[in-house]
Amino acid sequence: MARKTAGKNVERACGLAPALAAPLAFALAASLAASLASAQDSAPPEAPPPLSPACEAPAGDIAAPASLPHFAKALRERKTARILAIGSSSTSGVGASSDAKSYPAQLEAILEGALKGVDVVVANRGVSGEVAAVTSERIRSEVALEKPDLALWQLGTNDALVRIAPEDFENTVRSTIRWLKQNQIDVVLVGLQYSSRFSRDEEYFAIRNVLQRVASAENVAYVRRYDAMRFIAQNHANLQMMARDNFHLNDLGYQCMAEHIARAVIVGVFVKRGRPSAN
Repeated sequence: MARKTAGKNVERACGLAPALAAPLAFALAASLAASLASAQDSAPPEAPPPLSPACEAPAGDIAAPASLPHFAKALRERKTARILAIGSSSTSGVGASSDAKSYPAQLEAILEGALKGVDVVVANRGVSGEVAAVTSERIRSEVALEKPDLALWQLGTNDALVRIAPEDFENTVRSTIRWLKQNQIDVVLVGLQYSSRFSRDEEYFAIRNVLQRVASAENVAYVRRYDAMRFIAQNHANLQMMARDNFHLNDLGYQCMAEHIARAVIVGVFVKRGRPSAN
């Protein structure tokens, strides 16, 4: 009875996803850990690590969560799950002081620290400079090699910079999401980064709007990296998340990126699956 009541409470809460507060995310992750860890295994954590003070942002600026049923099933049944982190320089870690400071490396540590008793493997397959169409082709081969339960696709920034037509970008993203779904792989889209250099760039906003629309229409999680980074930049003027080129991230930028994606993944495990999008 307690499990059924908790499930209904989570469903009601997740219906207000844009207004989720940190305490809700903490409770969700703690509940996930409790459901995954048996008495013979390790005890669930009291709570997952909160966002670092430097990375704090409103939940609605961090992500729009969506159901991650295949990832949740892997954790529940196998107690292990594989994540494919794919994209461009923000995935490969350009600007980080070491590979360990890239967002995929930090994400793996965060998830395993929060979800006691499970094993999460994050494969970093970022290639600097890639646009979505090139990454889309590469996703097919990477899926065959890695066999992920969840794909984190960081995209959009390079497409905006090289002026890819928004409609072409949208077709690429939609078709790739549907291919991943057909192969029983959950998807989280990780959006464009914020930089004052592009705050008035119409092409930048056009690509960003496409991602928001596609994520909603295809019912996949969307990490609002632009919104979260902008909030931090506007409210913590003393913090620097960008490398010297004011384009790539530094260690703090990657830390916040990892923490925000982790929050979307943890919440996504509990979001009840919505109606399937039309193919």
